[in-house]
Amino acid sequence: MRRLLPLVALALFGADLRAAELKAGAFAQDVTPEKFPISVNGNMADKKAAAANDPLHARCLVLDDGTTKLAIVVVDSCMVPRELLDAAKALAEKKTGIPAKNVLISATHTHTAPTVAGVFQSDPDEEYVRFLTQKIADGIEKAHKNLAPAKIAWGVAEEPNQVFNRRWRMKPGFKYLDPFGNGTDKVRMNPPRMSPDLIEPAGPTDPRVTVLSVQTADGKPLALYANYSLHYVGDLPPLSADYFGAFANSIGTKLKGGKEFVGALSNGTSGDVNNVNFKAEAMKTLPGERCRLVADAVATAATKAVDGAKYEARGQLRCVTKEIELGVRKPTTEEIKRAEGILEKAKGRELKGLEEVYARETVLIAKYPDTVKVPIQVMTVNETALVAIPCETFAEIGLRIKKDISPFKTTCVVSLANGYFGYLPTPEHHALGGYETWRARSSFLEVDASVKIEKAIGELMKELAVK
Repeated sequence: MRRLLPLVALALFGADLRAAELKAGAFAQDVTPEKFPISVNGNMADKKAAAANDPLHARCLVLDDGTTKLAIVVVDSCMVPRELLDAAKALAEKKTGIPAKNVLISATHTHTAPTVAGVFQSDPDEEYVRFLTQKIADGIEKAHKNLAPAKIAWGVAEEPNQVFNRRWRMKPGFKYLDPFGNGTDKVRMNPPRMSPDLIEPAGPTDPRVTVLSVQTADGKPLALYANYSLHYVGDLPPLSADYFGAFANSIGTKLKGGKEFVGALSNGTSGDVNNVNFKAEAMKTLPGERCRLVADAVATAATKAVDGAKYEARGQLRCVTKEIELGVRKPTTEEIKRAEGILEKAKGRELKGLEEVYARETVLIAKYPDTVKVPIQVMTVNETALVAIPCETFAEIGLRIKKDISPFKTTCVVSLANGYFGYLPTPEHHALGGYETWRARSSFLEVDASVKIEKAIGELMKELAVK
């Protein structure tokens, strides 16, 4: 039955699928902070950046089919909380009239951007939070002002050589304690390279590079939105847009885009995927070289994805959203008491080691509500769907959505979108343990969260397919 769904969906769309002329506008809004030093997300200990190595952007694309307008934004940030993004969407709606529910904003997950979400020992810089909120809205407004007749094409290519699952099954007898004193995990995140204890990766990777290419009415490159399931690279000093920024530069060069061309790379389902081949020796590179090499490889795949594609000047845009309520994994009274004792011993100094860092996370998670409302969103641009999940989603979840759940011709799954609710492992991965499952502000949703999110996505896709 699953194979028939795309044809059913297209039949139900009817003859009006491409009845409207498309317009598009793009703008790359600089979101580099103006004041330093500033806290940087992405580490167990807080770090401060004294300058920007390269600029940070909110890369904005607005699409209009005459009836519906969509805004798609990719922000150079590690993770962005829902409250900030909701505020930016509300501002953008006032400026442009684009309904907030029709706006998809995702973070790239560069680990070298200012802190706007409190995780581990990095706390938000409130001045930058206000600054980023305004700048995202400004970028959407400028992209909206640039709306003009346009043509679009979707494509998919593969770049399998840059993605590796970072969770490994280890040989019996290998000990790896979690930070809560609860015994050993069954898998290890980022194990010792070329260790004799390595057995196999605990999950798959998704090599696909999914691309939305936008041209002006006369065929000039206007924008390219891509999606790839790689966590980040991280060989540039903060502040940096990491390989996501390098991709934007590379794709602009490859497509011969002009000064106003906007290239953007969103993060796919990479919660358990990085750029390290643990079975091989590390390649010796200069600072920033690996970022450029990975970016160029992904940009090469992106150009192949739309090479020879038929661009369409007409189409239909739609968007549906849904909030689902999910449980929070809260610590027990005994766990809180243990954590408080650890913090008392460390009082007056920076926390050191996983046990101390996670003790603080335990105390903070204890103050969380028992449930949280998580936004799920699905957009369609002609026969292609963009799925937005506000988590660091595991690769196999994205693969399952693309292969088994989606009725659409092409599906793009965007992580860290419309908020931040930590890692999203499957229940099976929760049973294996490992860093991504350790309870903290970076991983707190209930064990069955992925099952419920997949169900909600399926329901939204069915709703779009029958409209």
